Amino acid sequence: MREELETKGRDPNRLASFLGRHWTTGTETVDFGRRVLVLRRWRIAARFDWRTVIVCAVLALAVTCMAVLALMTGSYQLSPGQVGSALTGGETGLVHDIVVEWRLPRVAAAIVFGAALGASGAVFQSLLRNPLADPGIIGFSQGSYTGALIVILVIGGSYWQLVGGALLGGMATAIVVYVLAWRRGVQGFRLIIVGIGVSAMLGSINTWLILKADLEVAMAAAVWGAGSLNGVSWTQVIIGGASIAILLLLAATLSQPMRQMELGDDAAASQGVRIPPARLALIVVGVALTATVTAASGPIAFISLVAPQIARRLARTAGITLAPAAFVGALLCLVADYIAQHIAPTSLPVGIITVMLGGGYLGWLLFTEARKRL
Repeated sequence: MREELETKGRDPNRLASFLGRHWTTGTETVDFGRRVLVLRRWRIAARFDWRTVIVCAVLALAVTCMAVLALMTGSYQLSPGQVGSALTGGETGLVHDIVVEWRLPRVAAAIVFGAALGASGAVFQSLLRNPLADPGIIGFSQGSYTGALIVILVIGGSYWQLVGGALLGGMATAIVVYVLAWRRGVQGFRLIIVGIGVSAMLGSINTWLILKADLEVAMAAAVWGAGSLNGVSWTQVIIGGASIAILLLLAATLSQPMRQMELGDDAAASQGVRIPPARLALIVVGVALTATVTAASGPIAFISLVAPQIARRLARTAGITLAPAAFVGALLCLVADYIAQHIAPTSLPVGIITVMLGGGYLGWLLFTEARKRL
């Protein structure tokens, strides 16, 4: 039936958009697959899976509700009406200061940085075709942390120098891992094993740098290294958010070749994808997303590992998709920071909560993957 439609010059996918997922003719039922939303503008067409769109909308609503709850909760409790009034400019004085100046930067940072980490994890897991391909596990986060530590402890530079140091550290680590893992190409499992070793070495270097520093600076660096949103200012949120927004747009433009490369390099090349430039661009974008977050809040672990897999199961897609992973990452970071501030016995860095949650998920993932191989 599909071949007959194509022979007659008719697009069966377009017919399916009108007739629904199934088209019945006589006793034969043709399944056109999942419904998609097609947007066309200025000779540009974009296709969105309806389930993915709905999942992203639900996740966005959950992020909004969690953000309002975080803005309400604290030593000075507020109502939803007060929060909404403060955000729209209807409140002045103490309520305005609490919501806009004190709590909102932290909430915005959790959303933006969580989305960046979720998208970064989606890029690497799709690129390496492995659910364990987390920037923290394969050493890229540790490399960014090492670069940022050198700036903090040795140079004592500004925020922009911190961003530059984290980016250079992450890119240098990515180059080293790729060179060491190269053997007639790069296999995902080999790169992960090499990345784990490089990450362990960088962890030792980071510990040595902290031990050699002055006590006050070393203590501040150690707390920051656990991944913390304490002290995040509007400057860091605006600068980091603008950088992350640009990087997410670049990642979106690379999403099509990224999905094609999930089929293998040969299959992607046969569809016109230029493999080396596309892979290099994806690596640069993924490392830059991780480095931007590390420069502002330290290495927040395991969100990059967990968010893409949860998003994949929610959207039920064949591969890793960027948008659901970013929304799940934002929600996970918000929830973890809320637990760290208001549910834990004492205020903790958000990275400690993400390690606890992500460690349990990693154990479950390893267990399920091992059962599949039996």
